[in-house]
Amino acid sequence: MKVIRLTIIIPFYNEEHFIPVILERVTGVKLLDGIKKEIILVNDASVDGSANAAIEFINNHREQDIILIEHEINQGKGAAIHSGINRATGEVLIIQDADLEYDPNEYNLLLQPIINGIADVVYGSRFAGGKPHRILFFWHSIGNKLLTLLSNLFTNLNLTDMETCYKMFRTEIIQRLNLKEKRFGFEPEVTARISRIPGIRIYEVGISYYGRTYEEGKKIDWKDGFHAIYCIFRYNMFN
Repeated sequence: MKVIRLTIIIPFYNEEHFIPVILERVTGVKLLDGIKKEIILVNDASVDGSANAAIEFINNHREQDIILIEHEINQGKGAAIHSGINRATGEVLIIQDADLEYDPNEYNLLLQPIINGIADVVYGSRFAGGKPHRILFFWHSIGNKLLTLLSNLFTNLNLTDMETCYKMFRTEIIQRLNLKEKRFGFEPEVTARISRIPGIRIYEVGISYYGRTYEEGKKIDWKDGFHAIYCIFRYNMFN
């Protein structure tokens, strides 16, 4: 597949200290085959200095293709991703959290199967391959694996990391989906929906993971895990 531009969607909420760092890393990445980057920042009504940090970076890097979308009220990560998807113009898009848990230098790992014409969707798995992984929460890892297993039972996929942030899609495919989940239910919903597309080609590659502690700003908790279970049932059985 010929890819001219990769759209990178970065939803954020109260990440003023991380925004300049992640943008430096994203803009510094050299993509395969001279592919250009379109960066879409979505501020989900942050109440700290995140918006100002984003605007300052944009003003100091006018040579970069960066768009800032502002939500007037906090709607959730999923809603921020929806806003980015609607504005994407690249042939391929990827979701990038604003924190530093995922390494933008690994975009090319996910791009390669799409460029080679063998994949429509690529998941970056934190549980596959020999990349570095920060050792943190035992029960989080168990929870992620159980959610992935439950999702796989319904979708008949053999993913190892359904909950990963790094999901890369051919843009025309994900823009056709009628996505509903506005918060952390995006992952199981989008997985359920793409699994039902006839002839869809889904690949998985191993990636690094530099997780945060709650003291460092991690936001997802056990309640989001229960909502993910609800979403797995809802979007696989009743939608």
